Amino acid sequence: MTDPSPRLDRGAVLVEAGRLAAEGQPFVLATVSSVRRPASARIGDRGIVTPEGKLVGWVGGACSEPAVVREALRALAEGTTRLLRICPPGSSSGEEGVVVAESSCASEGTVEVLIEPQLPQPLLAVVGESPAAVTLRDLAIAVGWGVTTDLGAGAEAVVVATMGRGDAEALDAALATPAGYVGLVASSRRAGVELAALRERGLDEETLARVRSPAGLDLGPLTQQEIAVAVLAELVAWRHDRGPLGDLPVEAVDPVCGMTVAVSGDTPSAEHEGATYFFCCPGCRGRFTRNPEKYLASA
Repeated sequence: MTDPSPRLDRGAVLVEAGRLAAEGQPFVLATVSSVRRPASARIGDRGIVTPEGKLVGWVGGACSEPAVVREALRALAEGTTRLLRICPPGSSSGEEGVVVAESSCASEGTVEVLIEPQLPQPLLAVVGESPAAVTLRDLAIAVGWGVTTDLGAGAEAVVVATMGRGDAEALDAALATPAGYVGLVASSRRAGVELAALRERGLDEETLARVRSPAGLDLGPLTQQEIAVAVLAELVAWRHDRGPLGDLPVEAVDPVCGMTVAVSGDTPSAEHEGATYFFCCPGCRGRFTRNPEKYLASA
């Protein structure tokens, strides 16, 4: 990172984490859980990493921050907690459940950091008052989803279950949102009628292809309540397939120290002969710019 992380103390980091959680913002809480000296971090030091790759707080110096940011962004994309061990090359063979990041930092210490992604509830908009819609709202709440009937609330998934009462209008409004999942509870025949009505309204085929209908897993003839179960099952599978926050971060290998770093607007970089190289810290960038051929020849 080009600038030192803001040095919030431990308590201030937790206050900031509480604020982000209350606002429904995703972030990662990184906590130093073990230290083998020499190392600048201490057990209990904490930092927050945002989805943009910005770290605030303290988890160690320039040798620790890039590895923490990289694993934090991976954790956000995958929705999984992990333990990160930052250590000198060859000093750790790795253990199950431990991610090892080798660092050529002169301090030669070992730091372990618990990486905990904090993800907001997925939000589902359910349109309609049919038995399927009512049951789906109840089931979604039971599995930890946020539920709304407001298509303007920023839901990542929308299900229209009006059972013929304004389907086309509701679908039109749903398709105007950035929701990644838009499902229609309807028979194939009625879905065709509703999609034809949307074509007459001027919606193109690419937009209409976003509609999943009949919504839900194909489990055969179902009651209204069973349809809700099938839809929720499809929603859960859809969200797990795409990941909580989408794709893994873009990464690059520092040609000086060999560390893998996440590429963001704060990642130190340098141009050489038309190529862009990224670095764990300004120190590595400085060594590279003084003698790029030395490091490119050994890459």
